[in-house]
Amino acid sequence: MKILAFLIILITIVSCKTAKENSHTKSANDRATYLLDQAIKAHGGELYETANYQFVFRDDIYTFHNEGKKYSYTALKNKNGTTTFDILNNDGLTRFVNDVDQNISEADQEKYSGGINSVIYFATLPYKLKDPAVNKSYKGTSTIKNKTYEVLEITFDQVGGGSDHDDTYLYWLNKATHRIDYLAYNYSVGKGGVRFRAAYNTRNVDGIIFQDYINYKADVGTPLIDLPKLYQEDKLKKLSVIATENVINLK
Repeated sequence: MKILAFLIILITIVSCKTAKENSHTKSANDRATYLLDQAIKAHGGELYETANYQFVFRDDIYTFHNEGKKYSYTALKNKNGTTTFDILNNDGLTRFVNDVDQNISEADQEKYSGGINSVIYFATLPYKLKDPAVNKSYKGTSTIKNKTYEVLEITFDQVGGGSDHDDTYLYWLNKATHRIDYLAYNYSVGKGGVRFRAAYNTRNVDGIIFQDYINYKADVGTPLIDLPKLYQEDKLKKLSVIATENVINLK
C-alpha cells in the first residue's frame, strides 16, 4: 500500500510539473504571437495585404506588390550598359537581360530569388514574419539606451523557410511604439556571421513604416542576446548602412 501511495504521489507531482511547463510554454507562445501581431499593426498592418511600392536599394530599383496571398516583386539593375530585370511571383522567377528572356538554371533561380526576397524581407519588416514557416518565441524584456523592449526570437522551418532556414533572429520591439528598433541574426553561409542592426530614419509612407538600419558585426559565436550590451559599449564594428531610398507608393 505504501508503494502504491508513493507511486500515486509521484505521478501527481510529475503531472503537475508537466502541466505547469506546458502552461508556461503556451503563455510564452501566446505572448510571442501577440507581440508579432502588434508589431505588424504598428508598421502598416492590413495595408501590407495590398501594398504596391517602389524603392531604391544600392542604386537598384525594387518594387513589391501584394494581393493577399499573391505577390509580385521586381528588381531592375543597370551595370556597365547591361540592364537586368527580374520578376519574382508565386510562379517563380523570370529574368530579362536587355529585354531578352533568359533561360536560367534551377540553381540560379534559387540564387536570384533569394536575393530579391532578402531585400524585400528587410524593407517590409515585420510583415514577412507572418509566413507559415516562421517560428516565434518570447524572450522577455530588455533595456537599450533607457528604453524598454520586448524580445522576440524568430527561427524557420526547413520546409518553406528558404535556403537560410537555419538562421536565427532576435527582434527588439519598442514597448511604447511596438516597432522594431533593433534586430540581430546569425547565419552559417560561408564562414558564418553575426549581425546587429539599429534602425534610423523611420518614416511613414502612406500608412506603411519604412526605416533604414546601421549594420554592425560581432564575432562568430557571440550570443545574439548579448549584442545590445556590446552595442551600447561601442564594441561592435560598423559594416554598412542599409538604406531604402526614394520610397514611392505606386497606387
